[in-house]
Amino acid sequence: MEARGEVLVVPFFGQGHLFPCMELCKHFSSDNYKAILIIPSHLSSSVPSSLRGLSLVEVPSPPEMIPPPAALLPEMLDGSRPGPGFGPGPGPLRHHHQQMGSGLEAYLSQKCGELGQTRPVCAVLDVMMSWSKEFFVKFEIPAVSFLTSGACSAAMEYAAWKAQVGDMKPGEIRKFDGLPEDMELSYSDLKRQEHHGPHRRGNGPPSGMKFGPPGAGSRPRWLDEVEGSSALLFNTCNDLEQPFIKYLADQIDKPVYGVGPLLPEKYWKSSGSILHDGEFRSNRESNYTEDQVVQWMDSKPHQSVIYVSFGSEVGPNLEECAELASALGELNRPFIWVIQPNSGRAGFYPHGLEEKVGDGGLVINGWAPQLLILSHPSLGGFLSHCGWNSTVESIARGVPILAWPIRGDQFHNAKLVVKHLKAGHMLMTGEDPKEMVKKDGIIRGIDLLLDDKEVYKQAVAVRSRFKNGFPASSVAALKSFLEAIAKKN
Repeated sequence: MEARGEVLVVPFFGQGHLFPCMELCKHFSSDNYKAILIIPSHLSSSVPSSLRGLSLVEVPSPPEMIPPPAALLPEMLDGSRPGPGFGPGPGPLRHHHQQMGSGLEAYLSQKCGELGQTRPVCAVLDVMMSWSKEFFVKFEIPAVSFLTSGACSAAMEYAAWKAQVGDMKPGEIRKFDGLPEDMELSYSDLKRQEHHGPHRRGNGPPSGMKFGPPGAGSRPRWLDEVEGSSALLFNTCNDLEQPFIKYLADQIDKPVYGVGPLLPEKYWKSSGSILHDGEFRSNRESNYTEDQVVQWMDSKPHQSVIYVSFGSEVGPNLEECAELASALGELNRPFIWVIQPNSGRAGFYPHGLEEKVGDGGLVINGWAPQLLILSHPSLGGFLSHCGWNSTVESIARGVPILAWPIRGDQFHNAKLVVKHLKAGHMLMTGEDPKEMVKKDGIIRGIDLLLDDKEVYKQAVAVRSRFKNGFPASSVAALKSFLEAIAKKN
């Protein structure tokens, strides 16, 4: 059957952005649209052969599309919102965007100039690639903004801006019209977000560069990034964030669709069984193989293991990493701790911890098979920064979360889990937002999470929302989106 049209998909460079875009391509192809994933050549090795093998998926890598230096990517990712210097105007990345833009323009010129070639129905752009929108406009291809994050963080940023929360007083609490009451914002919440902010890293951005979300109560940057887009796609679903999707749709003059969570098909079809990341995600350097991780987890009691990971982008500062190492050393519970490079704690390694705990702990240095770990029956909880991908991977598997948010949107994701879904606890640091997370607080938090039967029951209840696999509301949203786009062409 001939494809109903072509959809261009342009991801940002990080794995947390590429993976959802690859899954989005699969969904477009299943609706009989040809999905064209446009990536720089350095990302080609991250695209599995299973995706390239689909008849309605194409993965071009225009040689002229030269990405920014790898050293800049962690800073660009920090905050998951574009900041000054990302656009085509003056800024530290202007030169690199000009290079990429030239490559993209050359690709589009060739594609749209071919005799008899039908123009793509739209281009789905990762919001962090919004600077490239002008090239698609030039070729009269409608642009659609894709936010790989959840709707809660965007809704909370918007509501805080509208409510002018910057003038809040100590002890004050703000409720937001149109949003759930359990998402109220306290003065201490505000100060904690402001203190920990977007740049809480071991190594700050190069001089003159500012990244991450704006201060609490400021106009959300994503509003500027979606300007000129015909619709917004979010990597979420009604089952998790219906009030927040509806709020955004009511507030902004654009259609809003929840089309996720965009996780591998096997994730949705393997409820109750152990997943193997290596089957659909590229294995990267690590000191443990998947088989070794499974063997170690098999030896642990049911729901006894605490999994500790802060992703590949940001993490606690070096002093807090030392406190975490001390806590795990005294915990008397089995744990897996993942330490990745380029995550704000360069140079830190808990020397002596593995010798101290023996078989009671795994310290994974590098890549970890997270979906495998989250699907194993010996796992009892997840100490997480609450990045969106980690959050949905965990709660859709019924794993309770101990939230340790580091920057911007993670605070909103943490509150969604703890206050709204009631599937976890917040790691508390005391009333003073400047107070560092300490060993005793970490131990108390882990004990509280793993001993709380009610939170576990609620996490399982959240998991039950996905008993039929990929959310029906997201299937309907994808279909509605494609129908709306087709009508405009």
